[in-house]
Amino acid sequence: MADQQTVEHKRERMRELTILLNKASEAYYAKDEEIMSNFEYDRLYDELEALEKETGVVFADSPTVKVGYEAVDELPKERHDTPMLSLAKTKSREELQDWLNGKKGLLSWKLDGLTIVLTYRDGKLEKAVTRGNGEVGEVVTGNARVFRNLPLKIPYQGELVLRGEAVITYSDFEKLNREIEEEQEKYKNPRNLCSGSVRQLDNQVTAGRNVRFFAFSLVRADVDFHNARKEQFAFLREQGFEVVEYREVEPDNILDNISYFEEKIKTYDVPSDGLVLTYDDMAYGASLGRTAKFPRDSIAFKWADELRETTLLEMEWSASRTGLINPVAIFEPVELEGTTVSRASVHNISIVRGLKLGIGDRITVYKANMIIPQIAENLTGSDNLEIPGHCPVCGEPTRIRQENDVQTLYCDNPDCDAKKIKAFTLFVSRDALNVDGLSESTLEKFLAKGFLHSFADLFRLARFQKEITQMEGFGDKSWQNLSESLDRARNTTLPRLIYGLGIENIGVANAKLLCRQFDYDLEALKNASQEELAEIDGIGEVIAKSIYDFFHQEKAMEQLADLMTELVIEEKPMQEGTQNLAGMSFVITGSLLHFENRNALKEEIERRGGKVTGSVTGKTVCLINNDTASQSSKNKKAKELGVRIVSEEDFMQEYLQ
Repeated sequence: MADQQTVEHKRERMRELTILLNKASEAYYAKDEEIMSNFEYDRLYDELEALEKETGVVFADSPTVKVGYEAVDELPKERHDTPMLSLAKTKSREELQDWLNGKKGLLSWKLDGLTIVLTYRDGKLEKAVTRGNGEVGEVVTGNARVFRNLPLKIPYQGELVLRGEAVITYSDFEKLNREIEEEQEKYKNPRNLCSGSVRQLDNQVTAGRNVRFFAFSLVRADVDFHNARKEQFAFLREQGFEVVEYREVEPDNILDNISYFEEKIKTYDVPSDGLVLTYDDMAYGASLGRTAKFPRDSIAFKWADELRETTLLEMEWSASRTGLINPVAIFEPVELEGTTVSRASVHNISIVRGLKLGIGDRITVYKANMIIPQIAENLTGSDNLEIPGHCPVCGEPTRIRQENDVQTLYCDNPDCDAKKIKAFTLFVSRDALNVDGLSESTLEKFLAKGFLHSFADLFRLARFQKEITQMEGFGDKSWQNLSESLDRARNTTLPRLIYGLGIENIGVANAKLLCRQFDYDLEALKNASQEELAEIDGIGEVIAKSIYDFFHQEKAMEQLADLMTELVIEEKPMQEGTQNLAGMSFVITGSLLHFENRNALKEEIERRGGKVTGSVTGKTVCLINNDTASQSSKNKKAKELGVRIVSEEDFMQEYLQ
């Protein structure tokens, strides 16, 4: 037992080192930052390498191995040595208890991903094949090599065949979806995303999806497991695999263990759609044989959905930035799986019509996989819900699109306010008007409800206070905080306003540059010619055209004039300070000691007329880096171009005195 704990401890240390070293490498090569010294990196790297040699385990994401990316024209097919059967299913806890027949069993998660069969020979991963139709699967060996936690080398040198589930966690799924702007292009659920990720033709795509692998069954290995399936799990863990979580059960404690999983699934990050119960006695399980469809040594338990009956109060049609209008059912609040719910997405027109919905209908609702509220059944079936003929935001006609037998509702108006989410998000951001309490999702709701049409409307939201305080997750306290934040935002500076207007190619630095150039006079900036703008150092013809075109759009100027009635713009700064850095360009990298962060130093340089850029060029006066001897890409570039590398303190003494 002590030896097994020691091995577990070593593998856990290997995982810690892998995460730490990969984080250091990413900071160094991708962000030009150093979170540890080269000496420390080398020391930890040597420790990891020694542990890999000692244990015989090497994880796929280990910095000691570089798995080359590869692309194929198609995924080859391969027949499984033994058919991969489905499992018989039940939703009855008592049936599971009876099924044990007085025997011991192992109760584990039934993960919701893509089943993979792995083959190892001579301690190395030789092959990975998807379940496919149970008889024939697709070979995905190159993709399996980039699974986040899969060992490429294991201590066991014989032939080892095992099965497991490739999954993508909810947190990784949500992170990937946040990076996708188009609503209809977002992934529907982690399982579909995982399936597509594992079956990519280019495994560089797979590598970016953070696919993980959990072993759940050993198919073949020349090892004596003493007729105990739990020893197979222990063996797989010793080889470096993450094994699906399981608990040993008997008829008298299985119900308590089901309750354990039932409670844990509420916060479990790995998608699961139930449990699997298997006999620990392998010989007994094998003696039961199988049916044409199911093995008799295992059974799946599916969560019995908790249904609640309620009344459909309204259908909210929520317009998105892509023009898609999503139906959301609003019903009398009910308690489901320990929380109060009153809303459920109905997804599209086809589902609305399939459920034959109508206002006032009695419906049953549940949480899919105990998480996502859904309508299960319509008990009334009035089928009289009216599909909006006009967009709820802009009032323009809607259109029903049909793709693959699925109907969806769209607004095709390119000027629909619901499509302005990015502009509003920028306007309220920290470097612009800095309005707390207005996340992108909140702005999207306000736009969808027609509360916002122009930036000025943000400061007139009090007209909709009653509706806002009744919105889900937005009560009186939230409204008070938002109202106070908007009042603070009314008093702003001209650079913040110029940046917040979202003029193409105008970032924070250029907004400040323009304000200084025109002596903080908005009218002078608005009336500047394109040629006059292009002559400003650091602006140029392309940016000049963006500025000129913006200030010559009639609608934009009408909205700006309206906005100015709501704002108080601070006068020109009384003390601009010395402009000793005018015309000079600098680059900052690494951590700082005297300034709170890089932005603070950047603001000081800009206050003195200088400019801070992101990359070193021949025009850079100096690179500010407290680690002047670093081998970062910026340091190397500076040396190539003959640009001085100075510490923060040296820079302050030379330029900020």
